[in-house]
Amino acid sequence: MNSNLSNVEKLFTVIDQSAERIKQEEELTYLDALVETGENMFHKEIPEDVSQVTKVFLEKEYAKVKLEAMNREEIRKAFQLAVLKGMKEAIQPHHAMTPDAVGIFISYLVQKLMPSAKEYALLDPAAGAGNLLTTVLNQLEGNIKSFGIEVDETLLRLAWIISNLQKHNVEFYHQDSIKPLYVEPVDLVVCDLPVGFYPNDEAAKEFIVHANEGHTYAHHLLIEQSLHYLKESGFGVFLVPNGLFSSEQAPLLQKMIKEKAVIIGMIQLPLSLFKQESQAKSILLLQKNGENTVKPKQALLVDLPSFSKKQAIANVMDQMNEWFSEELKRP
Repeated sequence: MNSNLSNVEKLFTVIDQSAERIKQEEELTYLDALVETGENMFHKEIPEDVSQVTKVFLEKEYAKVKLEAMNREEIRKAFQLAVLKGMKEAIQPHHAMTPDAVGIFISYLVQKLMPSAKEYALLDPAAGAGNLLTTVLNQLEGNIKSFGIEVDETLLRLAWIISNLQKHNVEFYHQDSIKPLYVEPVDLVVCDLPVGFYPNDEAAKEFIVHANEGHTYAHHLLIEQSLHYLKESGFGVFLVPNGLFSSEQAPLLQKMIKEKAVIIGMIQLPLSLFKQESQAKSILLLQKNGENTVKPKQALLVDLPSFSKKQAIANVMDQMNEWFSEELKRP
């Protein structure tokens, strides 16, 4: 293998080659084969039902990399590339990965919201393959108990294996996040909300945001569900569509938020991050009502410049740092 390749490239090549081999032999999708190769690497063994020729091929591939010599971000990025490849093949509309720059920016926001917390619980109720969750965990220090929920079994298995290879202790649950969850209330929810309609009208009826006619937006239901599973004065950091408050169901969402939480801020992400303007997203910051909830005099409203414009980003970050120190003082 070319010695000039980075650790990410080396690991991706091994993951990709081994997944392709498993995909062909077992007639799986690329994502399912990715789960299997990840499990092989984590358990350091190859299942007995694999043919001898493939077993030799896989052993040779796995020997090319030393996971213990790599850091968490290298492992995450290599698997992220493989997951992106698999998602292109699957072309399922709810499969989309949070861009790295956004994950790291969300980590910065989490550090600002939880500056003195050394121990807290974090939930991602739509974890996907765990990329956003592990990006955030890789940037944070302290004793963080984390939970991830995902309805798609393949993505859940990927999230479990990828977080384990990064040595994160995350409890994952395979369930529909709109139904009652298996987790205790948490201090923080971080989520790249899947956008679209939720098909189960019966389950949606339990929520303030449920639409009187037709299906309710899944992203509205997930915001309400997240607030339900937040402790008093806990924070929610959500990636939301730019038109969140201008849809036909927006009044129901606004009513629910008014009852349960305070909007701390809305940060519009650069349009350059998204293929189409219709897919563009913002970050919504909420704090659940409670004794220690701070209602800022002025919400944090930011239109982020492109992440490649370093000076412009630095200026905005300075303003945001000042806002956090002034407006979000703890009582």
